Amino acid sequence: MLPKPILRRRRMGDTVPERPVRHVVISGGTDGMGRATALARLARGDRVTVIGSGEAKGRALLAQAGGRRDLLRFVRADLSSIAEVERVVELITAEHDTVDALALFANRVTHKRRETADGLEYTFALYYLSRHLLGAGLGPLLDAAPSPVIVNVAGVGNTAGRIHWDDPQLLRGYGAVRAQLQAGRANDLLGVASSRAERGRARYVLYHPGFTRSGTGAHPNPLVRGSLKVLAALAARPVADAVRPIVEWIDHPPEAALTAIDRGRTVEPSLRTLDPGDAARLAEYTEELLRARR
Repeated sequence: MLPKPILRRRRMGDTVPERPVRHVVISGGTDGMGRATALARLARGDRVTVIGSGEAKGRALLAQAGGRRDLLRFVRADLSSIAEVERVVELITAEHDTVDALALFANRVTHKRRETADGLEYTFALYYLSRHLLGAGLGPLLDAAPSPVIVNVAGVGNTAGRIHWDDPQLLRGYGAVRAQLQAGRANDLLGVASSRAERGRARYVLYHPGFTRSGTGAHPNPLVRGSLKVLAALAARPVADAVRPIVEWIDHPPEAALTAIDRGRTVEPSLRTLDPGDAARLAEYTEELLRARR
């Protein structure tokens, strides 16, 4: 296990009260908001484990970390794979005895239906299932931290889309927007299920930052990609503004077991997309799905 150092800051010759160095795990941390969060926490002296799919982007992040590079660990993994997520959990568990914060960003739009090695619809597997598995797998390390928090960055507050209970793997009528909306609603329900007392001590934050200058260069169509970049430059929030609440929640988690924030506004738990019955139904479906593939 890696030791947990104490950060001592001096100001005008006086010692400021000691702050324990936190261990922050970030999925999708080599791009956009995930990368910005990683760099912000490194600047505060935290240990940061970043999970990403691209080796080149991982090396670029390590280079950008500069003098803080020794505090950064990049783990390359395909988080759409159940086995890969479980490998990451085992690796982190072997190297650390606590996780103070888990920030979940990993997502990728795919315009044609794809199946993972596990036979699952790709968006469902990456955007929703990897987050479920990371939260559950790292649960013991989160419980061992003094004030743990999970921040799930998705689309809470948006009521468009739904879980297609009769076809959750979207075998019929796949569409990129349909898949993204379903996985977004699944993450809403994941927050509801994960905030139950029996799931652990970590406070759970569902966060929708709104349109942000992040990931606009990923669209495969060059015309759409160019249009998104222009629109982002004119109307989107800067990434630094969008991640500021996340960076602060890691230091000061909300008191409530579940907090939902949509573009700076609190989302009421009575919103239909946060229905506890649907959350329990999705949790049951997810466990059945995982049992069948293990």
